[in-house]
Amino acid sequence: MKKNIIFVVNPISGDLDKSDLVNAVAEFATTNHFDLEVYETTGKNDIKEIQSLYKQYNPERIIVAGGDGTIKMVAEAMEQHDVIIGILPAGSANGLSVDLNLPPTIEENLKIAFLNHYIEMDMICINGKKSIHLSDIGINADLVKNYEESNLRGFWGYALQAYSTIKDLDEPFIATISANNQEVVHTARIIVIANSQRYGTGVTINPNGVMNDGKFELVILKSLDIFLLGKIITGNMPIDSDDIVIISTDKATIKTDYPVNFQIDGEYCGAQTDLEIHILHKQMKIAIP
Repeated sequence: MKKNIIFVVNPISGDLDKSDLVNAVAEFATTNHFDLEVYETTGKNDIKEIQSLYKQYNPERIIVAGGDGTIKMVAEAMEQHDVIIGILPAGSANGLSVDLNLPPTIEENLKIAFLNHYIEMDMICINGKKSIHLSDIGINADLVKNYEESNLRGFWGYALQAYSTIKDLDEPFIATISANNQEVVHTARIIVIANSQRYGTGVTINPNGVMNDGKFELVILKSLDIFLLGKIITGNMPIDSDDIVIISTDKATIKTDYPVNFQIDGEYCGAQTDLEIHILHKQMKIAIP
């Protein structure tokens, strides 16, 4: 009996041409006797379209070619269904695939996505929106906003925006955080809400993060001078620093003294003063090496 696979591809993610990828997936499916149904995202009604395809084909897995945004969208579409999601990293932000240690080649990733075992991964709910990876309030969200509005992509795009973002810094914000039956107040430059360890650029921000432990971490960076930033970017996250506080919990609220830019998984979500956060334990099944 043939097994159905739905292949969701975001044609524009990461500014990459996907035709070779689509061909490779089709070939792999044929060789391994899968029936493949290809769906290209349009940015309109994708969730409903994917849900109706799921009802029609009842697939064993859904393979996603795109970045964190596309993966998250598919995970939301499949929230009520028991299906394994396989990832072919192909976005501008591939933080989740970096964290899952997915290999660099398409051949290896095809095997994992179609055939390998999986983990049941947590998601985080923030003000009703889902996060699979890393969200933050503060300077990095400024950077995401600036990056979205600029036309230079990739590492140098980020580096340039990082420099200009730090140059034009606002005052730090004051955050009142309730978690684990305690309330604390911190002056902060950025608070990262982390389900995992690394940004898509490979930068480790939450060294103790585990994606299926029923907890998330709030990583509070109180100051952000060039030295600390340099350490974080080069992968020497100084956990024992007075400038960094990490809180591990399954639910929390954050209130800020003025509206602060906020982003979820690399998508700018406006300026916020109140965040309500809780874990969605074992929310999605993801194929892993």
